[in-house]
Amino acid sequence: MTDSANLATLKRLHAAFAARDGATMAACYHADAHFRDPVFDLRGAEIGAMWRMLCSRGSDLRIESSGLVVEGDLGRADWQAWYSFSMTARNVHNIVHSEYRFRDGLIVDQVDAFPFWRWSRQALGAVGLLLGWTPLLRDKVSAKAGKALAQYMASGNVER
Repeated sequence: MTDSANLATLKRLHAAFAARDGATMAACYHADAHFRDPVFDLRGAEIGAMWRMLCSRGSDLRIESSGLVVEGDLGRADWQAWYSFSMTARNVHNIVHSEYRFRDGLIVDQVDAFPFWRWSRQALGAVGLLLGWTPLLRDKVSAKAGKALAQYMASGNVER
């Protein structure tokens, strides 16, 4: 695919994210896609389900994207999210850098990076401040997020 087709996909993904449109986000991913960040490690339909879940539950979610760049089959973007963390109702401002790989004009690989300790301090308060740097807390947050996604998917929210 051309740079312009891949850039169009990346722009569509980020516009859909800003509009909290999880279904359009899901359509930007290849069936064989792989997504990783400090909390999730997902493949295929799980990725679309994650975006649907986060967008549908994030009533105050606000997204701003910048630096969307595509060179061949590789892309990158920076984005920020502001939202209330559902488990604690604490305000979070997450700053994320994403790296993408495209196949057939769709995202086949995405790696999101953000400072987990910074996120955990905001989302979890004192627990995050004290334990956010430990694998123990990261594993616990990942397990809870994975369980929430599995429940969401079990309720019939699995479409591509």
